Amino acid sequence: MARKLRVEHPGAIYHVLNRGDRRKPFFQEDPDRERFLATPGEAGIKIGWQVQA
Repeated sequence: MARKLRVEHPGAIYHVLNRGDRRKPFFQEDPDRERFLATPGEAGIKIGWQVQA
């Protein structure tokens, strides 16, 4: 069953994180890491969010 959508509040700040399993390396190669780091900024532009870091 899918999770319910979160309620968005104007001006709210959301903390988003991602981590690997059992402290294993999250990325195998640098291009994978670089693409992952670019994704939040690209998504923020599409949906009008301000990405802080």
